[in-house]
Amino acid sequence: MSRKLLSLSFAATLIGGTVLAEVPQIAVDIAPVHSLVARVMEGVGTPDLIVKPGASPHEYSLRPSEAAALQDADLVVWVSPDLTPWLADAIETLAPDAAVTTLLEADGTIALSFREDALFEAHDHEEHDDHEGHDDQEAEHDDDEAHDDHDGHEGHDHGAHDPHAWLSPQNAMTWMNVIAGQLSAADPDNAGAYFANAAAGRAEFETLIAEVNATLDPVRDRQFVVFHDAYQYFETDFDFPAAGAISLSDASDPSPARIAEIQGRIADENVDCVLAEPQFNPGLVATVLGGTEAQTGIMDPLGSDLEPGAALYPQLIRNLSTALAGCL
Repeated sequence: MSRKLLSLSFAATLIGGTVLAEVPQIAVDIAPVHSLVARVMEGVGTPDLIVKPGASPHEYSLRPSEAAALQDADLVVWVSPDLTPWLADAIETLAPDAAVTTLLEADGTIALSFREDALFEAHDHEEHDDHEGHDDQEAEHDDDEAHDDHDGHEGHDHGAHDPHAWLSPQNAMTWMNVIAGQLSAADPDNAGAYFANAAAGRAEFETLIAEVNATLDPVRDRQFVVFHDAYQYFETDFDFPAAGAISLSDASDPSPARIAEIQGRIADENVDCVLAEPQFNPGLVATVLGGTEAQTGIMDPLGSDLEPGAALYPQLIRNLSTALAGCL
């Protein structure tokens, strides 16, 4: 029976004179955002996760259960089409009547421009914009027309902003309020619970931020390189910029020229650590590390090995900080 139809038990409550609110069905793109929604819905309902843990969000084939979750959704919460371009068509086809919340476009979101160079400079972390206009700055590039010529982005059109915005706990706190507002609009009877959960989650994240800063403080004078340029939101929130990235995108392997450029950076600037990711070729990291004394570690921006749910997001951020500090 369709969820849109009244069940016999629900009909019985109507006859008895008590109306029970139906909790909206929520479909969420990736596990870290699903975790935020689960925290806001705690004690009220459970959201559905669309992209299974461990899978790349950039290219994905929906399983029948995931397509059904989209089809049944009253509300879809996703980062943006820049992260999951295929999901835009799926939402239009399977959930045409659902309310859609695009978090990267939400008011108050810190949105950082893509970095297009193998070697990062400090100003890359200082210029950002948000949708409330506090600083409303856009990172500037010498040649905006050259984006598709850079290694890692060739053949992959992208929007103005890096979509890995969930790696900013500041964004996560903003988004919990956005999510609470959307849920409350769909389910006014539980608005108090949604906003109370969001407030509690924000307080937990304030504690988390202090914990991460304490973890990183002893190693802030050291330098690191990441495999995939996915971490600038984390770097900006915690004022700990990477020296560079082996690959600008997870869509393609870096060129030999780029690898040589990163090797030079490691040697010239005494880079202490090169951070890989679980899904990438370990041989590339070994090549980059060849002839250097840099250590290596693993960072996972999606928390692929964590159990989906409300606890995943804080554990993801905690894991990033401990992996970075441990490598350094």
